[in-house]
Amino acid sequence: MKLVVRVKLLPTPVQAAALEATLHACNQAATWAAGVAFEENARRPLELRKHAYAEIRVRWGLGAQAAQHAIKKTCDAYTTLKANLRNGRYGRPGTKRHARASGKPVVFRPQAAQPYDDRMLSWQHQARTVSIWTTAGRLKGVAFTGQAGQLEVLAAHRKGESDLLCQGGKWFLIATCEIPEAAPNTHPVGFLGVDLGIVNIAVTSDGARHCGRRINRKREQDRNLRSKLQKKNTKSARRRAKKYAGKEARRAKDINHKISKRIVAEAGGHLPARAQPRAWGSTGRGIALETLTGIRERARLRKPQRVKIHSWPFAQLGSFIAYKAKRAGVPVIYVDPAYTSQECSQCHHTARGNRPSQAVFSCRVCGFVEHADHNASHNIRQRGWMVWVCGAQSTAPELTLIT
Repeated sequence: MKLVVRVKLLPTPVQAAALEATLHACNQAATWAAGVAFEENARRPLELRKHAYAEIRVRWGLGAQAAQHAIKKTCDAYTTLKANLRNGRYGRPGTKRHARASGKPVVFRPQAAQPYDDRMLSWQHQARTVSIWTTAGRLKGVAFTGQAGQLEVLAAHRKGESDLLCQGGKWFLIATCEIPEAAPNTHPVGFLGVDLGIVNIAVTSDGARHCGRRINRKREQDRNLRSKLQKKNTKSARRRAKKYAGKEARRAKDINHKISKRIVAEAGGHLPARAQPRAWGSTGRGIALETLTGIRERARLRKPQRVKIHSWPFAQLGSFIAYKAKRAGVPVIYVDPAYTSQECSQCHHTARGNRPSQAVFSCRVCGFVEHADHNASHNIRQRGWMVWVCGAQSTAPELTLIT
């Protein structure tokens, strides 16, 4: 399977200036190519190359490989936009948001990531330096650093393209690595049900509860701070807002990584060292998750609740669980989430009255009382086992990239 390793570049001021000029040139070229693709309706690499390749090389002075990557990046952006429109990410067709997204060309930020292949970038792992192409010529001896485990994975498994990225004035390379997978467990002894939510981010059928109270309180503080700075709109307020930009997303991503790691360990056994992924899966269980596709369209919530459900990355947490499980050989099954919170996990009586409050489940028929999210996780576990018995295959993704 494919993972990505992010390492930090340590360029000198002269090298940083060359990297910045290169990134700006590549993204200006990609933005211009996106306009051509929009006007000519040429959104595949071969078609767009006929219209844009020569002009990009002459106007921005890009090399052959850099020009090819700028064109491919443009086409990939349109492919992603098409998928997001089809999946309802920008609302329904006919709405202002949908029309705004589909009615104009794609635009790239000046410091958006730029792909590099092995012709444009070479690694010297012993010296911890890279040789990288720029519009000012080839830069040799650009130092990089990272965590020891990440550098080991990079040296042993790097294969394919790497992305050059500038974030907050710091330079990074995001390298693709191909990691060997554990043998898939085709005969699980059972499943661990996982109920995803807002009050409790994740609750497992074993009783583990990953509470979101502190996280939600911090997110509310971040939103209030952003609103206050936007209203103030002074130079110092804008500078402070820029400093905090993306902080909530990075925090949520870190939390999702930790929760997904614990869930896979709970399903499979003890946590291994980084170099021993095959130690996972010792208890022989799989993981059952809810199919949350379209949750934002189905949910009918009050306005304060909409902010929470639209801002928390449920899909990200599910994908992190899936790729970690696949690396460990743990099967993952997705089940229908309908009525999991209203169904009794003991007698299977389903009624809205079984939920007298958000946190309490009390069956009107058999009298079973349990925490509502724990009860739902038991239902998900049972449905996962039934789906597996009926012949479903693991739905862990074949290819997953993480940062």
